[in-house]
Amino acid sequence: MAQLGVPVKSLATSCKLSHIHIPKFAFFSHCLPPFPSFTTKPSLPVQPNHPLSALRYRTLAQCNCNKIDIISQLELGKPEPKGKPEKRVNGIFWIILLNIGVFIADHFFQVNGAKDLYLYHMWPAWYQFVTATFCHANWKHLSSNLFFLYIFGKLVEEEEGNLALWLSYILTGVGANLVSWLVLPRNTVSVGASGAVFGLFTISVLVKMSWDWRKILEVLILGQFVIEKVMEAAQASTSLSGTFHGGYTLQSVNHIAHLSGALVGVLLVWLLSKVPSAPLDQ
Repeated sequence: MAQLGVPVKSLATSCKLSHIHIPKFAFFSHCLPPFPSFTTKPSLPVQPNHPLSALRYRTLAQCNCNKIDIISQLELGKPEPKGKPEKRVNGIFWIILLNIGVFIADHFFQVNGAKDLYLYHMWPAWYQFVTATFCHANWKHLSSNLFFLYIFGKLVEEEEGNLALWLSYILTGVGANLVSWLVLPRNTVSVGASGAVFGLFTISVLVKMSWDWRKILEVLILGQFVIEKVMEAAQASTSLSGTFHGGYTLQSVNHIAHLSGALVGVLLVWLLSKVPSAPLDQ
């Protein structure tokens, strides 16, 4: 009886039987010695007419023990490894949607007052210095700006946060439009986010800038590519050049805005570097 009782008890507490509920301590059965193989008959002598012999053979037949399943159930309770928390990026998508929405309202639905958002250098309204950064001449002009806006805006938001992205976009765009208004002729109209794009590019580079020669080479390669592509996109606005809105002309390639947007970005980074950081709590 002792020889028959031990294996029946160990199997009943460590295997998944079709008619027996597995207790909680059965999950620690992988710490027990290995079970005997179920493909061969037990080596212990069993009397043919013994009342427990049928129970033992039936238990062995119905036992479907899977050690991998037990280990997988144990792993479910393990805490996930702690790593760097993923920063959620939302602000750049709202800026992109706002640019697309203004473009659709202006060029597809031709909403009344949409062109009042342009910056007219003769008699500009104060809000036009902001709204003009969300207006574009045509689809090619918009799509190219949105591409670089997503790349560099996402970098700024990941490093500095949502509020810093909005402030950087608006301040660099307004600064570019302000310098353009001061320098360009009075019969000019300015639109586009190119100044803000150059500002975000400058900020995204400076916040991660180091004097490593590989970083400097990377910035030079990427910078010349960005300048070339943004200039090509600005050339696309020449289709709207000429007289419109009572003698105003649309500035086809506003190099002043590009340069001033980048300079405003440099100024923002320099000003922020002068702000003392809060001391860390010990």
